Amino acid sequence: MEVSILSNITRQFELTDTDPAGYSPLALAFIGDSVFDLVVKTVMVEKANWPANVLHKKTSGIVKAGSQAKMVQWFLNNDLLSEEEQAIYRRGRNAKSPTTAKNASVSDYRMATGLEALIGYLYLCNRTDRLVELIKAGTGVITENENGL
Repeated sequence: MEVSILSNITRQFELTDTDPAGYSPLALAFIGDSVFDLVVKTVMVEKANWPANVLHKKTSGIVKAGSQAKMVQWFLNNDLLSEEEQAIYRRGRNAKSPTTAKNASVSDYRMATGLEALIGYLYLCNRTDRLVELIKAGTGVITENENGL
């Protein structure tokens, strides 16, 4: 039987079970950013054994705030998020972040933060099938010339 990475981390580090809904939206976005990045990098590495600089360029085109905003807008326009997922997304989008985007509009940055909060929430709920499903669907809306998967 396979054990999820989250279950393994929780067991090995003797972490207590905490309801992810109780975490701040920025904490959810913090972990969600890394999970999103890991999923995209995993797909890129598994697709081709490109040089690291090519992998970085292709990955950066997907994980940037503008691309994430495009993904989440597509989710919302196509009613792909449950009410629970929409609520988590809105909490993340509306959170007052102490940082600002370097290369994105405020709107795109906030939407990306909302998406990362949702990904973090799904990860901490151990709902990796759903988070991968959303990332796969979302990356499909990014055209190939924008480094889509």
